[in-house]
Amino acid sequence: MANYVLTGKDTITIGNRVLNDFADGDAVKITFPNDIVKIKTGKNQTTIFAKDETGNNCDVEMRLLRGSADDRYFKSQFASYKKDPAAYQLFFGRAIKRLGDGLGSVVSDVIDLSAGVQVREVDYQDNSEGDTNQAVAIYHFKFAIGSSSIG
Repeated sequence: MANYVLTGKDTITIGNRVLNDFADGDAVKITFPNDIVKIKTGKNQTTIFAKDETGNNCDVEMRLLRGSADDRYFKSQFASYKKDPAAYQLFFGRAIKRLGDGLGSVVSDVIDLSAGVQVREVDYQDNSEGDTNQAVAIYHFKFAIGSSSIG
């Protein structure tokens, strides 16, 4: 029997703000750049398995419409960080991907995001040949913990 997956109406919330002002392409990408388990094999094939807590770190890239309410919100938050890093309140959030089976059942693939901060300025582009990326603000965040669940 064939399996089907339908997706749509995904949501992402960061800083108690449901984001809506997404641009084109990959509107949101969440990646886990580090392994959560390190493995080392030695003499006689003895092997050590060690948990690497940096495997919980995740990177979030978002493509927002430049000048939108979401863009202005994150620009003001980053300005607040640069003004007083010690007093800054970290971001918490959640990404929910809705998955349907084509028969009416829907499950949610959820990534909870804990203790995050924007890590760089948003690049700027001015283009005279109609490149639509000049209207996109690409944000880069790092979160201490990204944990996934499905249900």
